[in-house]
Amino acid sequence: MQEQKLLDDHLDWLEAESIYIIREVVAQCANPAMLFSGGKDSIVMFHLARKAFQFGDRPVKLPFPILHIDTGHNYPEVIAYRDSVVEKTGVKLIVGHVEDSIKKGTVRLRKETDSRNAAQAVTLLEAIAEYQFDALMGGARRDEEKARAKERIFSFRDEFGQWDPKAQRPELWNLYNARIAKGENMRVFPISNWTELDIWQYIAREKLELPSIYYAHQREVVKKNSLLVPVTNITPKAPSDISEVLSVRFRTVGDISCTCPVLSSAATPIDIIAETAITEITERGATRMDDQTNEASMERRKKEGYF
Repeated sequence: MQEQKLLDDHLDWLEAESIYIIREVVAQCANPAMLFSGGKDSIVMFHLARKAFQFGDRPVKLPFPILHIDTGHNYPEVIAYRDSVVEKTGVKLIVGHVEDSIKKGTVRLRKETDSRNAAQAVTLLEAIAEYQFDALMGGARRDEEKARAKERIFSFRDEFGQWDPKAQRPELWNLYNARIAKGENMRVFPISNWTELDIWQYIAREKLELPSIYYAHQREVVKKNSLLVPVTNITPKAPSDISEVLSVRFRTVGDISCTCPVLSSAATPIDIIAETAITEITERGATRMDDQTNEASMERRKKEGYF
């Protein structure tokens, strides 16, 4: 009983901080948007936003749209979930397509099956320019990766959309400065202080619905460099590969070309909390091929305009 109260107090504190940050964005910024991928972090953030603007029994109407940068290589379960959220809540959805950037020539890939994950930065910057967004809220957390840990909650980006860790602003006593010049942009991370375990405990408490691939299911995979690479039309099996069908789940969801599942039999949030509590590898370290090229991969992409 005492442990549950301590957990609820902890989650209540995180929830209150995140709601305060979301409201601060709306108070300080003229034209914000919320990034929404259909992943667990953006689902939690979207839920927090709806709580932030819930007044009595009136229908919730968010004072900003949600923005999804669609690589065209998404897991279909995630896109179906995204569309169901829009249908149920009536939130305005804006989609930026990497495919459109490819057609315009602003994104160039060597071949059709190349990862489009890094290319999202170009499409994102084009969406910011087209819709004149001055702030984007994202679901990044500091425990995910070393470069994320350096990031402020209100993360300043210059007129080229680039992140300079030496040009960030102090954040003392929960005071945030969102002032920017024309062409500059703020990226704001309301759940920055949450951990993967916090996310799952909150999902369990709030009974949030997630795409089915977050839970254990049977999937054909190939074992490569300690990762389980799913066999898909984007990541086909090579003639020399040996595949097997295993019980897996996704800890994080991204572009098919670089996101791998992990072995798991967890079918509920409670099961996943038990697994997460004892894991020694971060979710990106265990599942993301694009972050394993070198330790500076994320920092380099952020400096190029990535989320």
